[in-house]
Amino acid sequence: MSTTGGSDTASGADLEAAGYGRPVSTNGAASANKATTSRRAVDAWLNEHAEDLIGWRRHIHANPELSRTEFATTEFVETWLVKAGLEPRKLPTGTGLICDIGPDGPRIGLRADMDALPLQEYTGLPFASAAPGVSHACGHDAHTAILLGTAMALAEAPELPVGVRLVFQHAEEVMPGGAIDMVAAGAMEDVSRMYALHCDPRLEVGRVGIRVGAITSAADTVELVLDSPGGHTSRPHLTSDLVYAIGTVITGLPGLLSRRIDPRTSTVMVWGAVSAGKAPNAIPQTGMLTGTVRTGDHATWSLLEPMVREIVEGLLAPTGVRYQLNYKRGVPPVVNDEHATRVFEDAIRALGPDALADTPQSGGGEDFSWYLEEVPGAMARLGVWSGTGPQLDLHQPTFDIDERALAVGVRTLTNLVLQSR
Repeated sequence: MSTTGGSDTASGADLEAAGYGRPVSTNGAASANKATTSRRAVDAWLNEHAEDLIGWRRHIHANPELSRTEFATTEFVETWLVKAGLEPRKLPTGTGLICDIGPDGPRIGLRADMDALPLQEYTGLPFASAAPGVSHACGHDAHTAILLGTAMALAEAPELPVGVRLVFQHAEEVMPGGAIDMVAAGAMEDVSRMYALHCDPRLEVGRVGIRVGAITSAADTVELVLDSPGGHTSRPHLTSDLVYAIGTVITGLPGLLSRRIDPRTSTVMVWGAVSAGKAPNAIPQTGMLTGTVRTGDHATWSLLEPMVREIVEGLLAPTGVRYQLNYKRGVPPVVNDEHATRVFEDAIRALGPDALADTPQSGGGEDFSWYLEEVPGAMARLGVWSGTGPQLDLHQPTFDIDERALAVGVRTLTNLVLQSR
């Protein structure tokens, strides 16, 4: 269900009445008073600007931009941050920006991705994508609006216990991801921990899921190009049978990987495309296989490429078919640090007694992992399902969110900051 009208959204007061965002106690009267004052400032901002938060999401949703072309989205975010008296810094490419809030010194990082997918939208929403063949079918519009709302709310707080770096990242949807550009641009300088939220259509709005350890998987691409002299299917012994060779790899590579790698690492190889030949009585000269290899184990990820090359060579050597293997490493798995996860859990519990949820590891890839190659951190999953109707999956042309999740996301991230020490 999509909440497309203002009457369907929950204000900050509604969420607090339901138990979300209630302050937690801190040690010391002075720090307790400061934390309470800051929480009240966040509450006041949400009560006054809940409709703005929804409006930002809808504006971004209606104007999606593909990876590395997020110029207007970056400009939109920058404009609002400047209005709040902040000093954002755009990357030299014009897409993606960084903004600091709070005291100097070691700070925590909060990241949102901004890019859309090359996918036609079929939601029928009044604010549906105005760009043909491009849509926010992964929730990055919500991620951006939530982090922008977090920035605006924190800017109202009289004092923050820790410095914060807001990272509005471009190009998450393409490998190896815009996170690498952000790191190269200095996004991680003085950052001690990194956090992010990602929409989850399997969780009900008001709930946030997290787990210690791998929450996403490494995702690599395998492309195998084969060639042979070709020939007549009545005389396969006079040539190299390319289709037979393809079949050997199709079944042999996933099978042998499953016998070489510990199954507890959640490693899986799946082919997505195969092409070779047209005529039933002709052995083709060329063919191609493409697929993905995924794993939830960081150590296994480093072993995959040499192991795939070794297996492919062993499978194809007896066939006489020539080949070129293009192995493209994607992103590492997102592995949630235990301490960072506990901090995130505390921020989620502050939403209410039923807010914290467990979540399984996903086989999908996420370039947030590149930040965690630099510092410890954690990613959590934000419930965006209304609780009724179908649970539309990510990357579907009909994907949408319950917009009450936007305020929950802002409260989660602001809790995380205000509870940090």
